[in-house]
Amino acid sequence: MNIQGKTALITGASRGIGRAIALELAQQGAKRLLLVARDADRLAEVAAEIEALGVEAAILPLDLAQIVEVNIAIAQAWRDYGQIHLLVNCAGVAHQAPFLKSQLPDVQQEIAINLMGMYTMTRLVARRMATQREGTIVNVSSLMGKIAAPTMATYSATKFAILGFTQALRGELADYNIRVMALLPSLTDTDMVRDLKWFRWVVPTTSQKVAQALVAGLQKESPEILVGWQSHLAVWCNRIAPWLLEKVLLLAAPLSRYKQKRYHRLREAGVISR
Repeated sequence: MNIQGKTALITGASRGIGRAIALELAQQGAKRLLLVARDADRLAEVAAEIEALGVEAAILPLDLAQIVEVNIAIAQAWRDYGQIHLLVNCAGVAHQAPFLKSQLPDVQQEIAINLMGMYTMTRLVARRMATQREGTIVNVSSLMGKIAAPTMATYSATKFAILGFTQALRGELADYNIRVMALLPSLTDTDMVRDLKWFRWVVPTTSQKVAQALVAGLQKESPEILVGWQSHLAVWCNRIAPWLLEKVLLLAAPLSRYKQKRYHRLREAGVISR
């Protein structure tokens, strides 16, 4: 896909990867960017940066969990700004906790935003793209959508679901000339993850590199876009020796040493299998 002269809608555009994608698309010659997030003030700041690059920007302050409001806003946006050629579902949240200590409100928020928010936006935009018989949809998953990690069970579950959803839509929407792709960043240094306990040995990438990888993937029409050598290595290891990757993830996870030693004792005793 050539983004020049096109209109794109980006969710989660007020910060992090979403903001970086919006700016990168502006630099690549997009005609108009529709920016979606809950924080209107931050969206206005991003819009000002985009307009300074000579690209039109419109802000849509929305909570993706509010289905009726989202439905109305997308209908108005399509009427006011015309066809949306590219949808980038980037909005997401992450909560980190051992599963047995996870809090139900955090779990519900991750599912509501990461999964249901994406589903709602895709449903509304894809129906209109199908009428126009043209469009590209990018769902931002994660490396954790391929490889689940301790302390991130719900987040991983939502990202796995996004990949399944993307794969299903890729086949269904092909007849309407709609391409559906997945972007899988590894750990990215953003506001969202700075309060999390990072995994050992993982070198974070930047939002800008993720955005550049997306643009390159759009040009190649890649069905899945992995970002960074660590992601490629981890996926390769998961295919060849998943038991080894499981061990590495456990050692890298921000769990107490006591829990790690206890895990190894249980494995050696045969209580936990590979």
